[in-house]
Amino acid sequence: MTPDKPLRADAQRKREALLATAREVFDSGGFFDLRFDDFARLAGVGTGTLYRHFPTREALAEAVYRGEVATLCDRARELQATLPAAEALATFLRTMVDHIAAHKGLARTLATLMADRSGALAEGSQALEQAVTDLVAAAVRDGTVRDDVDAGAVMMALHGIGAAHDRPRWRTEADDLITLVLDGLLRPHSNG
Repeated sequence: MTPDKPLRADAQRKREALLATAREVFDSGGFFDLRFDDFARLAGVGTGTLYRHFPTREALAEAVYRGEVATLCDRARELQATLPAAEALATFLRTMVDHIAAHKGLARTLATLMADRSGALAEGSQALEQAVTDLVAAAVRDGTVRDDVDAGAVMMALHGIGAAHDRPRWRTEADDLITLVLDGLLRPHSNG
């Protein structure tokens, strides 16, 4: 199968079933408890289908990772197209926290599996940073966000939030940190 050739509808459906199953298993933290062939059974497809789409456990993890990044980047573009710039940025940052909260097991599993696939991780990180850069730039252009803050600093805050996910009050602290970041990004209004 060449990457340029679109999949038949049934092949695409089976591929999506495998990815959905992998996301569920990753989220539950049970990925390493399963034999790779078990993904086919859980997804309701044959093992040949599994290996045709994903020849290794790492290939499956990489596809899940790329899908998650694409979903988040699509969400950033959608927000930028439909909301005022500062609101789009705030909503996206809170969406990132929601995503981290909902997919803690996925994040841990992918981090373990993707550790030696730094190219794929770097590519995903760059795509997310570009999404944040675009949101920050739009808010700078409309004058609601300071122009002296780099989107990389915002990404560092998001990485820190993700890395601290085992803290007992993680969700409250993550929300507080996003509020702090957003408050720090806002352009101060002069009193004339």
